[in-house]
Amino acid sequence: MTINVHIYSKNTENDSINFTPPASSPAPMDTPMDTPTSSTTVLREQWEGKHEFLLSCIGYCVGLGNVWRFPYLCYRNGGGVFLIPYFLMLFVTGVPLFLMELSLGQYGSAGPITVWKCCPLLKGIGIGMLCVSVLVCLYYNVIIAWTFYYLGSSLQSPLPWSCDHVDNAAICGNASLFCVIKCVNVCVLLSSERVLGVVHSEGLHDPGPVRWQLALCLLAAWIIIFLCMMKGIRSSGKVVYVTATFPYLVLVVLVIRGATLEGSLQGVAFYLTPDWGRLANAQVWNDAASQIFYSLGIGVGGLLSMASYNKFDNNVIRDTIIITMGNCATSFFAGFAIFSVLGHMAWRKGVAVQEVADSGPGLAFVAYPEALALLPGSVFWSILFFIMLFMLGVDTLFGNMEGITTAVLDEFPHLRGNTLHKSLFLGVLCFCFYLMGLLLVTNGGIYWFTLIDSFSTSFGLIIITLFMCLGISFFYGVNQFCQDIVDMIPLCPPWCRRLLLYFKACWVFCTPFLLLVSLCYYMCRVCMFSLCSKAADDKVL
Repeated sequence: MTINVHIYSKNTENDSINFTPPASSPAPMDTPMDTPTSSTTVLREQWEGKHEFLLSCIGYCVGLGNVWRFPYLCYRNGGGVFLIPYFLMLFVTGVPLFLMELSLGQYGSAGPITVWKCCPLLKGIGIGMLCVSVLVCLYYNVIIAWTFYYLGSSLQSPLPWSCDHVDNAAICGNASLFCVIKCVNVCVLLSSERVLGVVHSEGLHDPGPVRWQLALCLLAAWIIIFLCMMKGIRSSGKVVYVTATFPYLVLVVLVIRGATLEGSLQGVAFYLTPDWGRLANAQVWNDAASQIFYSLGIGVGGLLSMASYNKFDNNVIRDTIIITMGNCATSFFAGFAIFSVLGHMAWRKGVAVQEVADSGPGLAFVAYPEALALLPGSVFWSILFFIMLFMLGVDTLFGNMEGITTAVLDEFPHLRGNTLHKSLFLGVLCFCFYLMGLLLVTNGGIYWFTLIDSFSTSFGLIIITLFMCLGISFFYGVNQFCQDIVDMIPLCPPWCRRLLLYFKACWVFCTPFLLLVSLCYYMCRVCMFSLCSKAADDKVL
């Protein structure tokens, strides 16, 4: 195991953090971030290879949203036309903010809270990142628990959500002729009643008892997370060689299988057919911006934390381009795997594709499993699909958990120097998350899941990234920040310097402007929703 020669020193008199670059790297300019002090020093681990960092970041970014959210947004917002606002938002907000977060972590070699001590006024940004990470970890592992449940259910033949299963006789009529028409209700029934138990709850105020099957799945999910991260990046960096690459193999297999199905072209056409009029709809642009944040994981602290274990002279601009482009290409490619199979299901049922398409958990745990149940060898395809979902979810959770653990360990350096203390802290953290997550696996847990999912990764992330962008540009200094990036890249090639000019313009003008527009649009929608709800209540009264 190699140790990063980056050292951060804690001054016990003024509690300030200063950063010292490695002697072998080009000496950075004299900034508040690199003034050495003579006090307690703490050695940091380092990725054993650049591939571990790239795979960890790709696995973190390429998550469940790439499979169940982007394809749905694409067809709902004008098909191929949606790629225009999507890539515009990517290059103006996504890539610049992604580079900013990676650069902060790599140059400062510190976590989301500690790194902001170069500008103490902005320390609240790191605390905000930590809060969002906690909320995301709470509900994200519940999705993995659902995946476990469905993966276990997929070991049965016939599948529990197929019309051939004995429990579905009353719904499907036990006749293959009627199954094609009626089995649309089976997956919905399995998801809402047999798995979630939502039919037994009236809302947030009525959570009901914990569903023990899901509680066991949630416990297994947290145990796996603990075991994979027990040794920090030394263990998680090895796991991602499998978890970050296997989903691509599954997607390729699903695309090939989908291309051979009757009606698949109908689904793909529905996915890509352009509707140019949708560009005039503000909601389309808002969906594009939200998908960029949701997919790239900006503002949560995971990227910053993983970059803090890089070598000082790693080319952060190159990594930014590789990761962001790979993430977007995966989202687009996943759409073919999803809609080719959904097109086949629509053809089997004799309905339009939009009647079987869904977004979010509804796609992953209702629509797509139902479509796979119609294929020969449905058990194999279902197992393959849910293993893919499990790995996508685990990789994303690695990054979120790394953001939390790195933030705490950097604030309490004595924990970092003791392997037993680090493992004990991680174990306690996972156990606490498990106990809090039990609320989300009750009969009414889906209501709490939806509440956290709706508000933790939208409004909060816009606020955090807006202040991060403004803080770096106008408090720390955008010119100094660009120089810091140049200092990290030995023999900085001309194309990197030219790109930095573009990123500089984005950080100062374009990105803050679009973030403000997105924030205003979000606030307007919330206000309109509140007014409509109040008007509806008054009408009832």
